[in-house]
Amino acid sequence: MVIDDRTRRLQAQSNAAIKAVWSDPKQDLAMEREKCSFDSTDLAAALLGGHEQLRKRAMLVEVLKKDPVFSKDGFYHMSREQRYERALQIGLRLVEIVQTLDSDDPFADGEFMHTCIDEPLPTDLHWAMYTKAIQNLATVEQQEQWLTPALMMQHVGTYAQTELGHGTFLRGLETTATYDPATQEFILHSPTNTATKWWPGGLGKTCSHAIVMARLFTQGQDHGPHPFIVQLRDLDTHKPVAGIEVGDIGSKFGFNAIDNGFLRFDHLRVPRLHMLMRHSQVLED
Repeated sequence: MVIDDRTRRLQAQSNAAIKAVWSDPKQDLAMEREKCSFDSTDLAAALLGGHEQLRKRAMLVEVLKKDPVFSKDGFYHMSREQRYERALQIGLRLVEIVQTLDSDDPFADGEFMHTCIDEPLPTDLHWAMYTKAIQNLATVEQQEQWLTPALMMQHVGTYAQTELGHGTFLRGLETTATYDPATQEFILHSPTNTATKWWPGGLGKTCSHAIVMARLFTQGQDHGPHPFIVQLRDLDTHKPVAGIEVGDIGSKFGFNAIDNGFLRFDHLRVPRLHMLMRHSQVLED
């Protein structure tokens, strides 16, 4: 394209007007910082509990920057499947890094690094709900059986409460757990379409286990929602176990790195001790 002289002369007036008042925006920021009456590093240290905490966080950030697993190159051009795979890699890498840290509070360090990632992970509910439920709702004996494997990620869990028909209205949950004293088992069942568990993170593809909130029925009486630990997928093949229908709910307006899922039960039997019994118990008979 050839620009004629007349056009250039006309445009030159506009160019001159803009350049006459132009300034580097970075200079404005530098000027405001120079006006500050205190050291911003001291403020950051005060907010975090001391300079040692500040140095520790800076070190953790550098660990993330140097690891290619956390790179955001091409992030905004990724498909949902690519974001899910990347998020899985990040979740597993975070665990590896935390295990190598010389730290007096590795869980806090892991949580801080997670906040730096700016991406929800398929393993979030494993740490935020599944392991916490075992710690707070299971007996000591149940914790000995399930907590260590969960913390070592020998299996991955989620928290299945929300249903198509009910979410936070716990008394309205429709999934049932009916006790059979003859076999000392609970029968987990989804009696209606709206009893379908819907939306738990990590349920669609990732997890092998879940803490399931279900209405406890025994001797013909409804005792309301109680927590049960349930294996959903085979640990070798990752295929759903018999009596389980589980899958991914598909694309969403957000959180597409997480495999939010659905879950239905078809007369699935689980042992009596799979009910988390720290606060309430069902006896053998």
